[in-house]
Amino acid sequence: MVDSVTLVSFSLVALGIVCAPGPNMMYLVSCSLTQGKKAGFFSLLGVVTGFIVYVIATILGLDFIFKTVPLLYSAIKVAGIIYLLWMAWNAIKPGSESVFEPHDVPHRTLKKLYLNGLMTNLLNPKIAVLYISLLPQFEHPQNGPLALQIGVLGTTQIIISFSVNLLIVLFAGQVSKILRERPVWKKVQKYFMATILGLLALNLAFVKNK
Repeated sequence: MVDSVTLVSFSLVALGIVCAPGPNMMYLVSCSLTQGKKAGFFSLLGVVTGFIVYVIATILGLDFIFKTVPLLYSAIKVAGIIYLLWMAWNAIKPGSESVFEPHDVPHRTLKKLYLNGLMTNLLNPKIAVLYISLLPQFEHPQNGPLALQIGVLGTTQIIISFSVNLLIVLFAGQVSKILRERPVWKKVQKYFMATILGLLALNLAFVKNK
């Protein structure tokens, strides 16, 4: 079973990942601001389904593939570092927009919103980095079956992500209004997000290859 120290450490990493701006957050915010909280919620259900797919794939041996082909693992790791740094720069570069500024999202049925949320998550490099590069660092053979550990860690990540994203869906309008009315908070939010992304990239850079 996963020990408490490992669980807390992984939870903090998962919280940092979900708080960092990325495709999932931008999509959920835009859906919630332009089409309402119901649309944001169904999009969130699709995102959560994507997490479940990643957990199942990891349990079935996704990690084994990268152990067998270490060069592929290294490529994914480097791509993850570049992606996180790129997102950090985009958060603070001159003329950058806050993630809580709405972007055009075509009005779709609830089914399509769910499917779009699913695909947005499955194609999100940030989540691939979490499951492929970071999650295995919290697995310890002495704590029991790795599949069980992955299940526990994956479930923990899903609960954290769902909770944070649900708050984003429910309060995106209020946060967007605050940031519009108080430019200083908009700047603080950008630099906070950029710092989180930079720290995650640094952490990933020093993770040992398999």
